[in-house]
Amino acid sequence: MEPCSRILANVAPPRMEFLEQLAREWYEYRGYFVRRDLWVGLEADGSYECQLDVVAYHPLRHHLVHLEPSLDLLPTAEKEQHFQLKFDAGKKYLHRMFGHAAGLHVEQAALVLASDDEHPHTIGGGRVLLLSELLADIVSQFAQVDPRSALVPEQWPLIRTLQFAAAYRTQLWSAATETRA
Repeated sequence: MEPCSRILANVAPPRMEFLEQLAREWYEYRGYFVRRDLWVGLEADGSYECQLDVVAYHPLRHHLVHLEPSLDLLPTAEKEQHFQLKFDAGKKYLHRMFGHAAGLHVEQAALVLASDDEHPHTIGGGRVLLLSELLADIVSQFAQVDPRSALVPEQWPLIRTLQFAAAYRTQLWSAATETRA
């Protein structure tokens, strides 16, 4: 198999991609240490074997999450190959980075907008996590929390926005319904 990517060690500054930022914010908010664009597998020529999009580690739970967000509209077979390369690299290198600590739970998931299959469960060796499921999880956490008493810190603007959307959902859906009528 070809490596995920071959690049020189002096990479350009990373750009912030929406799904990566959303995942990063959500896991940081929940107490995880998060790395984005983690290059793994340093080659002799200074290139890397692969880049992992989001890696989150919760030290108290010994929980390690490797997320590969993707908004692409590739055919299923191409998505399968893409995620397989990423998840294989994660399996190969993440245990080296975080050790083989007893009880370390590693979860790999593809965060995608939608799926070609009606009820997908896995792709490329990782779990499928639909954007709608992640958003529902986030919003449900804030559904009963008044932002005036427990406001999400401003360092997580996407999560803060979802907190407001959850708090003011009645007014938002009412306005959306009136606009459509």
